Amino acid sequence: MRTTLAERIVSVKIVGQFKTARRIVRDLLRSRRNRTALAARLETEVPPAPGTIEIAVYFADTRVNLYQIRQWYAPLAELAREHPVAIISRSPGTMMTLLDEAPVPAVYLRKVTDLERFVAEQPLRIVFYVNQNTKNFQMFRYGRMWHVFINHGESDKMYMTTNQYKAYDYAFVAGQAAKDRLARKLWDYDLEKKVLEIGRPQADHFAGETPYPADDRTVVLYAPTWEGDRPAAAYGSIASHGEALVDALLATGRHRVVYRPHPRSGVVSRAYGAANRRIIAALERANAADPSALHVHDTGAALGWQLAAADVAITDISAMVYDRLATGKPIIIARPASPEAEIDESGYLSDCEWLHADDAASIVPLVDCVLTSTEAHEKLTHWVQRYFGDTTPGAATARFHAAVDALYAEWDRVAAVHALDPITSESSPFDEDDDEDEAPSGD
Repeated sequence: MRTTLAERIVSVKIVGQFKTARRIVRDLLRSRRNRTALAARLETEVPPAPGTIEIAVYFADTRVNLYQIRQWYAPLAELAREHPVAIISRSPGTMMTLLDEAPVPAVYLRKVTDLERFVAEQPLRIVFYVNQNTKNFQMFRYGRMWHVFINHGESDKMYMTTNQYKAYDYAFVAGQAAKDRLARKLWDYDLEKKVLEIGRPQADHFAGETPYPADDRTVVLYAPTWEGDRPAAAYGSIASHGEALVDALLATGRHRVVYRPHPRSGVVSRAYGAANRRIIAALERANAADPSALHVHDTGAALGWQLAAADVAITDISAMVYDRLATGKPIIIARPASPEAEIDESGYLSDCEWLHADDAASIVPLVDCVLTSTEAHEKLTHWVQRYFGDTTPGAATARFHAAVDALYAEWDRVAAVHALDPITSESSPFDEDDDEDEAPSGD
């Protein structure tokens, strides 16, 4: 008996609804388990005492996006020597991880009432934000502090010029290139007042032991981004470039590949995830065939040694471009295969070393070129200076601390003006807590 088209459509919809319901139930059960485990853990943790925290980093996201705050761990630990710092978490899974690895205190404030209590207890002057999570809006209501967007990287993605910048009192950016980018995109935005240049303080902490000995192999870091959730942001190269370029490098016998895919690779596209798995399998086969090759599939939380140790880096259009650029060492950018991907070619991407998908199998001559070409070196030096300013070790950290000190001084000035203002509640009776605090693509 043949089914009609209408019957097949209904069947597909039912299956889709069942899968959605199953995923929701699974996520709810996981969230409850995380809350139970966290409740037990918090019984032995000592939270920051009232009246002690002056700077908070507000991170309302789930564990899948912890990479966004991890890169700030070292600069925050350094800053905490001068000003008390804590990380605010709204997710139980995230909080569990932060308790294990964060170098500064973490506080779990799942409910808005928890947030209100913390704000009332602590003398907050600055709140940092590393992303544009919608729950940031719940923190914005508190007016007696500076809300500062520090982002989770420097890049020429469209994300870097969103009008959401205007929601913050200030923004810390890497350098002149970022200011120029914002000036082009944001209407009537007071750059001179709102934006402070700090360089890339993370680069002062790029360290860590390499998982291989020094030898005569040329180390190539391939650090692609994920596939993106919309055509305009389809920057990922794993499916279009990745397999061909990795196979070519593995075949030479003189290169070592350090493969560091974005943790979200494959969450939208099964084909993209499958290509990622094939690259990982290729690395395993190459290591089995030649144990001295020591190719690396890097999934570590720390980002530092990979950028500093690689002779050449291949990245997509992402923050990794600019993390690498801050080291002043050769870099190649995978040109998005999608014609709909938005590319801002007014900055470094107008003059970078592009790798097109059709040329991915010919990556080896391009790697050799960027290592030896005087012209490529001079171009790189020019753009490093434009994006990050002084990259002398310690210079960016000093600028970061100077920017914080400037906001402290401004806070003192404005607080004096409002010293006699009555303290009133800034809560909202219409704000609801979201019980779904673990994303489907999370842990």
